[in-house]
Amino acid sequence: MKVGIIQQANSSDLRHNIDRLKSSIRTLALEGAELVVLQELHNGLYFCQEENVDIFDQAEPIPGPSTDEFGSLARELGIVLVLSLFERRAPGLYHNTAVVLERDGSIAGKYRKMHIPDDPAYYEKFYFTPGDLGFEPIDTSVGRLGVLVCWDQWYPEAARLMAMKGAELLIYPTAIGWESSDHAHEQTRQSDAWQLVQRGHAVANGLPVIAVNRVGHEADPTGQTRGILFWGRSFVAGPQGELLAELGQEEGLRIIEIDLERSERVRRWWPFFRDRRIDAFEDLTKRYRL
Repeated sequence: MKVGIIQQANSSDLRHNIDRLKSSIRTLALEGAELVVLQELHNGLYFCQEENVDIFDQAEPIPGPSTDEFGSLARELGIVLVLSLFERRAPGLYHNTAVVLERDGSIAGKYRKMHIPDDPAYYEKFYFTPGDLGFEPIDTSVGRLGVLVCWDQWYPEAARLMAMKGAELLIYPTAIGWESSDHAHEQTRQSDAWQLVQRGHAVANGLPVIAVNRVGHEADPTGQTRGILFWGRSFVAGPQGELLAELGQEEGLRIIEIDLERSERVRRWWPFFRDRRIDAFEDLTKRYRL
């Protein structure tokens, strides 16, 4: 499978951001991409640096304007497309939602972000209700996709449950960066840990991982911090954690070829699923063990 990834620096001009994304998607499709993955909340700025009720006006229903517009593009290009949207489910009920569009432009499925952070500059609990669709892979014409979102990428349980349900890929639309006052050594530790834990999910589950992050500096509207510098480094790892591709800290797009049959071979060599002691794991559903 040929997978296209796009990491983009956004502005407050949603129309401009979307037009640039569509141009990049078109470029990747013309180069042979069958599946294209976009970054988290790709239409605009990462608005969770502040708590502002007016921002809820940016949310949209699913299906809605974005699924219609990107669905039309997916149908024109004959590709599967992974979106990340601010979903207005009902009055007062909003989610951070990934949507998978099929080659014909229809909605193959969606996933609502399950783990919602609440940290300085990442006030997501103000905006997003935790997901209620579970960890269910989405069947498409290019395979069964285990789509998760950003903060979910730190949790091995989420990756495992997707793999146990037959996901052939793990996909993480992402918006993560440094608070601009972090010193260089801390920045390196954070971004290395981010990549390392996801490559670990690839190894532990014997399947490829695709992580697509945004780039660029976005100011804090409140002036309380120096804003976020999104570190990019979007990457694709194979089923042994091997890096198949990694972008830098600037805008970019790339096509990566993934051999889905390799996952089966790796699981035969490293049979982690065979040797799991499921009879001894019941405490994993507890908050803590005393």
